[in-house]
Amino acid sequence: MDLAKDQPFEEVAQKGAALYEQIKQQYEPNENGKFLAIEVESEDVYLADSTAEALIQARQQHPGKMFYVVKIGFNAIETLSNSILHRS
Repeated sequence: MDLAKDQPFEEVAQKGAALYEQIKQQYEPNENGKFLAIEVESEDVYLADSTAEALIQARQQHPGKMFYVVKIGFNAIETLSNSILHRS
C-alpha cells in the first residue's frame, strides 16, 4: 500500500499549515531560511538547511508518507508551492 496516495494532498496541506501556525514562533526568526518537513499525523517536525535534507530525515522515520514542507519565515503561497513540488 502506498500511504502517500491514501493521504489526500489537500488534507496534508491544511493540517501542515495549521501545525506550522501553532509552532512557528519556536523557529521564527532564528531559523528563517531553513526548512521544516512536517508529518501531519504524528506532528513530527524535521528541521534542516534544505528541503532535501528535511525530507531525508522525515522519510527515514516515516517512509511512504507525504510531508508538508515550509521554508521558515516565508509566506503561505511560497510554502504551498513548495509542498506541491515535494510529495513523497
